[in-house]
Amino acid sequence: MLNQTSVTEFLLLGITDIRALQPYLFVLFLAIYAVSVVGNGAVLTLVISDPRLHLPMYFFLGNLSCLDICYSTVTLPKMLENFFSTHKAISFLGCISQLHFFHFLGTTESLLLAVMAFDRFVAICRPLHYSVVMNYQLCTQMAVTVWTIGFFHALLHSIMTSRLNFCRSNQIQHFFCDVKPLLELACGNTELNQWLLNTVTGTIATGPFFLTLVSYFYIIISLFSKCHSCSVLHKALSTCASHFTVVILFYVPVLYTYTRPASRSAMQQDLVTAITYSAVTPVLNPLIYTLRNKDVKGALTDQIDWLCIL
Repeated sequence: MLNQTSVTEFLLLGITDIRALQPYLFVLFLAIYAVSVVGNGAVLTLVISDPRLHLPMYFFLGNLSCLDICYSTVTLPKMLENFFSTHKAISFLGCISQLHFFHFLGTTESLLLAVMAFDRFVAICRPLHYSVVMNYQLCTQMAVTVWTIGFFHALLHSIMTSRLNFCRSNQIQHFFCDVKPLLELACGNTELNQWLLNTVTGTIATGPFFLTLVSYFYIIISLFSKCHSCSVLHKALSTCASHFTVVILFYVPVLYTYTRPASRSAMQQDLVTAITYSAVTPVLNPLIYTLRNKDVKGALTDQIDWLCIL
């Protein structure tokens, strides 16, 4: 996995070169990272410790929280360090590692959201069969499968990117190492890398999103055909609202970034969308699930009461 050039490090130029803004951005993103880790850590702790949350829906929610903690950790600490660094360097191996884990966690989250949509589909459309279909063994197998697919998809990109020739520059117009900015620095033929990015990554991004939409289409059809009470319909739809909100927040920026061809003019737009799905979305996920889910709110309230008693 070593490149064929003498490049030993890259320079991450970050989100701005205006020095006056960097202390304020440091505080902002430090707060975002702290809230992400604390919020998702709290959800993960609740899912593990509270017996009321030992259900398939919350098992997958725990996986999502774990992913979001790792997802933020891959990019934000290095960004925070570079706000006060004059060199802003990352080693070649560090860059490829960051690229690998970013795509590993992102792909896994994409697939996990589709699995969570399937869980809601079975719960609402096949309620009598839910406990049989969504048993512990199947939930574990699905979780292991999405993590495994995510790992090998990322490994494909990290290997193919590490074999490129880098002879133009070592300055990356981004705050972390990603495939598209690195392709801009590569010499020689990058058509295969571009094809893998557009086809394989595009499929992994659009496929689960399409399956999620199909699941919700059948959920809505089933609810309207079975529920004649507005209150029952509203209660059933509210159980899906949190997940669907997370789906939109995650998929829209990802699809916007990875289904368009790489170009220098699009790099600034990609920077903004990358901040959305790598920093902002992991912060919002625990808030969305906590504020809209009675079980999670109840478990959180009990934990707070217990801490107050201690």
